[in-house]
Formats: sequence, structure tokens, C-alpha cells
Amino acid sequence: MSLTRRTLLTAGSVGLVIAQAQAATQSGQQAQNAPSPTASDKALHIAMPAFASDPFFPADGSGDKGIDMELALGIAAALGVEPVFDRSAVTFDGMVKQLMSGQADMAIGKLSRTLQRGRSILYSRPYAMLHQGLLANRLNLARITQGKPPEQIIRDFSGDLGVIEGSSFATYAATTFPHAQIHRFAGWNTVVDAIRNGTIDMAYRDDFEIKKLMVDDPSMTVVARSITLTDKVDTIAIGVRPDNPHLAAFVDLYLDLAKGQQVLNTDEIIARYRLGSKA
Repeated sequence: MSLTRRTLLTAGSVGLVIAQAQAATQSGQQAQNAPSPTASDKALHIAMPAFASDPFFPADGSGDKGIDMELALGIAAALGVEPVFDRSAVTFDGMVKQLMSGQADMAIGKLSRTLQRGRSILYSRPYAMLHQGLLANRLNLARITQGKPPEQIIRDFSGDLGVIEGSSFATYAATTFPHAQIHRFAGWNTVVDAIRNGTIDMAYRDDFEIKKLMVDDPSMTVVARSITLTDKVDTIAIGVRPDNPHLAAFVDLYLDLAKGQQVLNTDEIIARYRLGSKA
């Protein structure tokens, strides 16, 4: 009886060890076969514009500093893959097209959320929240308002409004200012030049870029004034290719856990910009 009992105990122990080994093997195989948030297990393909938008990202080939650069590198490190940047986009909409075509897994570069873009790509939750704003030529504004507070005439504005081609504000303009004559420019510098010489009455962009302009060039206050649209926000988020909800969820998780659900505002970004410009 004792021999039989000993034999049974030994056999049971061997069976338990085998079962544990099989379970460990299956668990390892499941981990290896688990879906990856990226199309490639080795790289995260990131779209970012070729131009600079300090303090979000530098121009192509000018280093890896900035709010968006830090986010991109941090997300790639959290995924355990190499970041591969594509800096070929010359407009913000260019990044969206790279996501739609599958050329990029993720787009990060001060990318505004819009309903039109949201029909084609996935977005993370916002990591920055700005207000929409206007930069107005002082002489033209005085002629238009005729002594009335600018805020009273803004919504029915029917003058010349400048926007950057391929930006979210080129999309917003027709809805926010349906009576305005919209002029599209290749870049912000040409929009500002048009404000200086009075070719357009107002320029439409986020309040951060307008305030940054005043920091860089205080003489602008002589020819122009800023107007913040406090009831209109511009939320900045990370774009993700439309066929990868797993990556979109991971980016949200990263923003929640690694960044403490932080949402930057205009004053915080301006402070960072001032600090960087003094360095």
C-alpha cells in the first residue's frame, strides 16, 4: 500500500510539473503573439512637419528639443521601439494625409483636432488647449469698427481674413466668419506681412502664436492688436492612423500615466517659449 501511495504521489508531482511547464509555454507564446500597437515591431513611424513651431518642435535637422519631440520620443520608448521621423509634410494637413495613407503610425506636430480630420484619422485626448484668436491691423480695424468695441463686430466680420493653407483655421474660417473674404497663405510669415502692410484686415490663428509674435517683435503692437476668442478653443492632440485603435489607446494611456493627464494652456506654453528663447 505504501509503495502504491508513494508511486501515486510521485506520478502526481510529475503531472503537476508538466502542467505548469505547459502553462508557462502557452503564456510565453501568447505574449509573443499578442498584437503590437505599431505596424512594425521595431519602429514607430512618426509624421512631423518640416518647418519649426517653437516650443513644440524644431525645423527638420535642427535637433530633438520641444514639447512634441519629447512626447514622440517618450511614446516610442514606452513601446520599446525606435522612433522613425518623416519630416516631409509642409502643412498640418500633410501629416493627416500621411496617416490616411499608412505612411505614418502617428502624427505629432501641434496638430489641432477638427471634425473634418476626425472623419479620417484617430485622435488622442488633447495635451494642450489654446484659444482661437485674431491679429488685426489697427488702422483697418478702426475703419471697420468706427468707434464700436471690436467684439461687437467680430462675428459679422465681412472684411479680408488671412489663414494658413492646410491649417485647422483654414477649415474653421468659413464657419466662424461666413461673411469674410478668406485669403490663404503658404505660411505664417506671409500672413503677418499682409497684416503689416494692410493687405488684409485680420489674421486667424491660435492665441499662442499671436502672443508669441508679440514677444518676438514688440513693434507689432504699433501696427496690430490681438483679439482672443474666449468662446472658441483650439485643442492640440496626437493623430493616429485610422486602422490602429490599439495605438490610439496606448497614446492616451501614456498621456494619462506618464504625463499625469496634463493639459497645457497658452500661458504655460508662452512661459516655456520665453525660457527657451533666453537659453
